[in-house]
Amino acid sequence: MDGAAHGRLISMTAPSPAADRTGGTDERDGRAGDGGHDGHDGPHRLPPPRPAYEAHTWKEIAYLLLNLPVALFGFTYAVTVLVAGGTLTLTVIGLPLLALSLLGARQLGKLERVRARKLLGVRVEEPSPLPLAKGGGPVQRLWMALKDPVGWRTLLYDAIRLPWGVLTFCTVLVSLFVLWPVLPYLARGMANLDRAMVRGLLSPSDELERRIAELESDRGIVVDTAAADLRRIERDLHDGAQARLVNLAMGLGLAKEKLLEDPDAAAAMVDEAHGEVKLALQELRDLARGIHPAVLTDRGLDAALSAVASRCTVPVTVTVDLPARPAAAIEGIAYFTVSELLQNISKHSGARSASVDVWRSQDRLLIQVRDDGRGGARLDGGSGMRGLADRLGAVDGLFVVDSPAGGPTVVTAELPWRDRQE
Repeated sequence: MDGAAHGRLISMTAPSPAADRTGGTDERDGRAGDGGHDGHDGPHRLPPPRPAYEAHTWKEIAYLLLNLPVALFGFTYAVTVLVAGGTLTLTVIGLPLLALSLLGARQLGKLERVRARKLLGVRVEEPSPLPLAKGGGPVQRLWMALKDPVGWRTLLYDAIRLPWGVLTFCTVLVSLFVLWPVLPYLARGMANLDRAMVRGLLSPSDELERRIAELESDRGIVVDTAAADLRRIERDLHDGAQARLVNLAMGLGLAKEKLLEDPDAAAAMVDEAHGEVKLALQELRDLARGIHPAVLTDRGLDAALSAVASRCTVPVTVTVDLPARPAAAIEGIAYFTVSELLQNISKHSGARSASVDVWRSQDRLLIQVRDDGRGGARLDGGSGMRGLADRLGAVDGLFVVDSPAGGPTVVTAELPWRDRQE
């Protein structure tokens, strides 16, 4: 080897001054050097002490160690409930005892969800509480508690957990002393299985919870709509027919007083009262038509919608193709939907023509109302569209508005088909 090559080899292998100062370590990342002693700069610094496992690993280990006592208690509770409840169902206290046990299982499930959330980081939504206060009488509340799926799933969770609790407890306990280098990996795998069980058995059914929320919302819409209709009827009676009838009574009273003194004036007042009677009757007919038109009850949607279309200020073509009449409630909603849409066409659309098509497709009743007006209709436009959408949504219906600026406007409504009970 020549001198130049020998010099390059020495320069490649000799420690740099920076390495001499740090002893082969970078103090920023805490990695130890060769453990030697540098006579110029003093002893090497050791890395800061760290726990053997991270915090989340210790939480998983704690959860797995707690599995045994928790599973033992849950298994005992589930077996006792099922055996005692099944045995005592032949007596008068059997079903109430089982219902109370299912309510208690709900509380055990709540505690398990809290434990999983604190130690495993599993975020499981709480199921909806049982509406026992609104369940009617004692029998209805008892039946509601007995068919509670959340309580039954919690009992199943408690019943199958004991073997798993024994396995996880023994595995973790032995690994703490024998297999501690691989314990974090074992703990993670077993904790993942626990996470799957918690999500599978202790989480509420997404579809069921969504449906419950929809039904609660729809029930509120139905109640609000019924209250608004009652207020409208009361207002119409008070401001319309009732006021005319009061004026009629007063006019007839004055005519009675003038009957002997001034027969001509009395006759004129009676004639005026006769006109008030006709107007009052017309208002009562209109009010009754707004509640439920007689033509709809007697002749069905085709005739009722044709009558509504004849009162529209725009020429309307009505086509009803139904093999039979739907249920009265569905028929009424369809009638009032078309009636409201035709009123909007008369007031806001500026259209020259419109059409109404009603037909059945499998188990749905479809309504489509078109006009060639200016368009721009929206659900939040203040023309009653939002109320129609809510009313149809309350019975599992759909309401779609397609109304670009400049028109045309196409409104499609969809209702569930229910056969009419004669």
